[in-house]
Amino acid sequence: MLEIRPTCEHCNKPLAYDAKDAMICTFECTFCKQCVEDILEHECPNCSGGFEKRPIRPKALLEKYPVSNVVIHKPVDIVAHLKRIKKR
Repeated sequence: MLEIRPTCEHCNKPLAYDAKDAMICTFECTFCKQCVEDILEHECPNCSGGFEKRPIRPKALLEKYPVSNVVIHKPVDIVAHLKRIKKR
């Protein structure tokens, strides 16, 4: 089951369980769509994987399957990230 993390790891923007702009990689690293497109160039800085739109957990299931309230805020070293991407 997905954790449904509450914020973008880079900019710390709140991403509610039903956020339409939440993106995740295969390891559930969570970023907002703006960071994924404008800064990360669609590549996860943690695992180098791609991103997909995070599914929205149905509101009726939130009590039984609550979303995470753990904030992971690790701003990306953008210069290093882009250098790594360009080397490929």
